[in-house]
Amino acid sequence: MLKLFEYNWQVRKDWFDWCDTVSKEELLKKRTGGIGYILPTLHHIVAVEYGWICAGIQEKAIEIPPFEEVASLQQIKGFSARCHVELAPFVYDWNDSLEDRIMIDITDEGEREAHKYGEVMRHVIAHEIHHIGQLSIWSREIGKKPVTANLIGRGLFDV
Repeated sequence: MLKLFEYNWQVRKDWFDWCDTVSKEELLKKRTGGIGYILPTLHHIVAVEYGWICAGIQEKAIEIPPFEEVASLQQIKGFSARCHVELAPFVYDWNDSLEDRIMIDITDEGEREAHKYGEVMRHVIAHEIHHIGQLSIWSREIGKKPVTANLIGRGLFDV
């Protein structure tokens, strides 16, 4: 599981670098699907990872700024870096004894839902990969080559 988090973090950095080559207008242009915008999608990816791991599993009091407060690429990169510093130690310390522990999520409707830590961690991984696919489609729509989604060749499994 650690390798998939590292993969997501590498790909996210690559998308941030990709965004440096695109105008702010394109990053904030309304698109079809998902959240509908490139930059807010990157904010959403970070916020969801941070929320599930730090607030959900670790039960920390956190603050997730609304997109409007971090609406530039540099601010979202900074938000991502701050969140990463907090959550990466937990990801790196993951062990099998955590798999079946239970966290309680409070839904938007106020209902309590129990989830196993392992399920939540895998949801966070899949969530980011899902949005990476959307970013790739939007990249092609504006005539740019998307960031590679290839796991192979990223040095994650060097022998």
